[in-house]
This record gives sequence, structure tokens and C-alpha cells, in this order.
Amino acid sequence: MLERSVLERVIAQALGYGADFVELFLEDRFSTSMKMVNGVLENSSSGRIRGIGIRGFFEDRAIYAYTNDLDEENLLQSATRVGEALRATPTQPGELTLTQDSQGKPHAFFQVFTTVHKKDKVALLRLTTEAAQGYSSAISQVVSTYMDQDQKVWIANSEGLYTEDRRLRTRLTVNAVASDGSQKETGFESDGGSAGFEFYNGVDTKALGEEAARMAVRMLRADFAPAGRMPVVISNGFGGVIFHEACGHPLEATSVAIGASVYSNMIGKRVANECVSAVDDGSIPNAWGSGRIDDEGNLTRRNLLIEKGILKSYLVDRFNGRKMGVEANGCGRRQDYTYAPTSRMSNTVILPGEYIPEEIIAATDHGLYAKKMGGGSVMPTTGEFNFSVREGYMIEKGRVTRPVRGATLIGKGHEILHKIDMVANDLERARGMCGSLSGSIPADVGQPTLRVTDIVVGGRNQ
Repeated sequence: MLERSVLERVIAQALGYGADFVELFLEDRFSTSMKMVNGVLENSSSGRIRGIGIRGFFEDRAIYAYTNDLDEENLLQSATRVGEALRATPTQPGELTLTQDSQGKPHAFFQVFTTVHKKDKVALLRLTTEAAQGYSSAISQVVSTYMDQDQKVWIANSEGLYTEDRRLRTRLTVNAVASDGSQKETGFESDGGSAGFEFYNGVDTKALGEEAARMAVRMLRADFAPAGRMPVVISNGFGGVIFHEACGHPLEATSVAIGASVYSNMIGKRVANECVSAVDDGSIPNAWGSGRIDDEGNLTRRNLLIEKGILKSYLVDRFNGRKMGVEANGCGRRQDYTYAPTSRMSNTVILPGEYIPEEIIAATDHGLYAKKMGGGSVMPTTGEFNFSVREGYMIEKGRVTRPVRGATLIGKGHEILHKIDMVANDLERARGMCGSLSGSIPADVGQPTLRVTDIVVGGRNQ
């Protein structure tokens, strides 16, 4: 998008005003989004963003600027302002030559979204919507959404790195509402990945709609959940949102570097039961949160976070790694060029254990089975969380019995990890969007079925 020689001059400009490290992030992205409500296409939009971010470091200070004006004179002025804002002593930088980095394989794609007719994208929404509507007469509303994006990035820095990546992503979601005239319940399903439109060759879009509707109808007819402390079996897939929010975010260097995490200074110490191991892996082929490189130009990798209950590593970006005295490990991410990168999760999961899900249920005399998790909130500094259970059932004498609704799981992430005593072998990932300091980014959450021996359940019944 810009000549390499231009990038070299921009980097040299910021270095000349005192920066001890400079990074450029160029982005050119095409995207499409569609929303269908009850079979009517309510909106469809396509757009393009293009721009550059300029980041400079001096010791423990960082300055970030961005612009969509790619004229060289404007870029040199922006680099000057970044260097001046660092309040460092101007220097005479040495000669800089950017060297192409060709390591790592890009994630494969075959059908670029701009070659796909709009009617084929609308057809996905219609199939999903009709499947949900046809499931039951109790379904009163179905909202289906489709998105795709084709993002090209170029990253260069004052260490001589020049690298690039092309990331195609797409996602289909459906939200079904069931109503009986006096109350409503919702069901939600989605699928997505880092791939072209060929991704949908392996997706049963009809099944997505039916599953969302089934969940809504089942919960509409359910009793309210009991309240109190009890064992909870959390199903695989989106159940991993609790680990992501309550434990994953506190493992990001954004909070660890400033001592604002419950896991600060805990490397090598026990933070979970021995049956718990967890990784973050941005290199999984075509996974929703994957990429060849992160947004700082580092190759993505599999980072072992917890091994048999022992904390092994944090998720570290370049700037916070500088503060901590450790190397970045491929997790610097951002929403787009208007955000500075920071440490973020990509595809974060609890690893499989030795049990099958049926064994865990059978070993639980009484408790709650959280089949599908909903949204929630967490305080990264304390690990305190509360998450709704979108679809829940009671466990009675080792069997899953009656459905219950309105349950909320309440606790502290670092305490819950010690209370996981059984982990199954049915690992599954689910797609989501993660929001933090550097914006909203795609991320997979996941886990096998597991049991927490004791957790506070919020509900309406005794």
C-alpha cells in the first residue's frame, strides 16, 4: 500500500525525535454486514477503512497516533509529533533497512467475499431464519446476522521488521425469541471462522436456527432455578466464556504489568486444581481468533498458560513486556488501525481431561447443569464475576432432569479454578467478540465439560 522506502523515512523521523522504538501498522479492510428480522432484510452495508497507526516508545512511555491521510508529508509530520510527545532527546538515527519477514503460513482461503453475490449471503440468513421460525409456533422473533471482512495489514518497525498478513473472517449468528404472551426467553447460536465464503460449505445453517429456537422454547417452559451453593457442571463450548472473562483477562500483561491482576507475580505457583490446564493459541488453522501474525508483527503461537494447575506464562505484548522484562509472545492485538495494540486473547481454552461427560453427571448427586452460558461481567483486578446461564437443568441423583431458567453463576475466577475437580475429554470451541482497551476483536472461547464442586447460584426458588 505504501513503498517500503516511505515507511523507512517515517520510522527514521520518529527515531530522530528521540523514540527508542517505532512501529507502523497499515490496514486496508473491506467488510460487509447484514441483519434480517423475521425474514425481512432490515439492513445491509459494506465499507472500507484504510489508514496507518504510528507508535513510538521511549523507556516506559508510549505514544500512539493514527491517520487515514497516507500522503508522505502528513506521515512525516505525524511521526514528528509522536517523537516530540515522548519528551526524549533528539538523536541522529542510523540507517534503517526494512527486511521482509516470510515466516509462518497464512491461513488458507479460497473464495474471497467480494466475488460472492449478495443474494448468496442473504440466502444464509433466510435458511437460518426459516429454520428457527418453523421450529415452533411459540417463536415470536428471529434476528439473524451475517458479517464478513477481508483485512490486509502491513507492519514495519525500527528493528528492521517488515511483514504482512491477509485475514478473511466471517460469522453467522441467530437469536430466537420464544413467547407465551406473558413472558419471553431467548436462544442464541453462531458459527464463524478465519476463512473465505467456502467456510459455509461445512456449516449446517438450518441446524443453527433450529438450535436457537429449541433453546428458547425449552427455557420458556422451564421452572425458575433454585438459589444457593451447589455443584455445577458446565458444558463444553461457550462454557469457556467464564475462563475467558474471569481468568483469561487477568492473565493479560495489560493488567499484570501494573500489578492490577490477581495473578501478578504468580508464575510457577499453583493457581488451579491439578486437573486444569489451559492454553491460548492464535495459530490454530482457520480458527475465529487466529492469524499468521499478531498486530505487532510477531508470529502467533500456542502459549501454555496453566499446566496441571501451575501458572506457566502470561499473554504479553511488546510494550507491557518491556515493563515486565520479558519477550512478547504473539498476542498483541487491536480492533483496527485507530487503536494501539495490547495483550489480548485469541483462541483460549481449558484442555481436555480424562473423563467422559456422562461420568461427571453420574458422579454428581445434586446440582446444576449449565448447558449453555449467556453474558456476564467480571472485575479483572479481583476476578469477581457473574454470568447468566442461558440453558440450565437440574442434576438429581446423577441424572439430568428438569429444565430451569434464570440461573446466574457468581464467584471469583481464581477461586473457581481450585474447585474444578473433574474435566471431560469433549473440548469444543465457540465464537465470540472480546472487548478491551484495544477495541473489539474476534476470539474463540472453549473448554470440555467440567465440574465445579461449589459455586453460588443465583435464582428465584429455594
